Amino acid sequence: MHNSRINTLLKMFLLVFVVNIIVLNWNDISWLFNRNYAIEGIESIIKEKEEVIYYDKENSIEIEAIDIIAPLIIPDNESDDAIYNALKRGVSHFPGSSLPGEGGQVIILGHSAPPGWPNINYDWVFSKAETLELGEEIKIYFNNKLYTYEITDSIILEVGEDVPKYDSGEEEIILLSCWPPGKNIKRLGIRGVLK
Repeated sequence: MHNSRINTLLKMFLLVFVVNIIVLNWNDISWLFNRNYAIEGIESIIKEKEEVIYYDKENSIEIEAIDIIAPLIIPDNESDDAIYNALKRGVSHFPGSSLPGEGGQVIILGHSAPPGWPNINYDWVFSKAETLELGEEIKIYFNNKLYTYEITDSIILEVGEDVPKYDSGEEEIILLSCWPPGKNIKRLGIRGVLK
C-alpha cells in the first residue's frame, strides 16, 4: 500500500513537472502542437535532405566555356612555396579566403601562359580566362558537393593589389591570374556569384 501511494505521488509530480515545462516554454514549443506547421516543417526538412546531391569527384574546377578541368588544391599553409607547389598540380585556393560553401569570397589562383605554351604543370590553366563572358559558369566540386557560380564581371589589378570585397551578401568566387597571359605585369580577376 505504501508503494502505490509513492507511485501515485510520483505520477502527480511528473504530470505537474511536464505541465510546468510546457507552460513556461510555450512560446518556444507551441509550434509542436500546431498540426499544419509541424507537417510543413517535416516536409521542408525532407526536401532539404533530398536537394543535397553528393558527387564522387575530387576537388576540382570546371569551366566549360574555355574547356578547363583541373584539380583544386588546398595548400598546406600560407607560404609562397606551398601556393607555388599547389599551382603545379592544378589551381590553388588562396589561403585566408573562404572555402566553397562557407559564404564570403572564394579566391582561386591559376597560372596563365602565352599562346603556344606547352600544357605542362597547369601553367596554362587560366590562359583563356579573359575570354569568359558574363553569364557563363564556373563549377567547383569541393568536398563532394557542386558549387556553380555565374560570371558577373572582370577586373584588372596591379601586382600586389588587394582583391576588392563586394558587399553584395552573396557567396562569390574570384579567379585570379597573371595578365596578360604569361606576363607578371598585372592580375586578371574573374568574378562570379553562387547560383
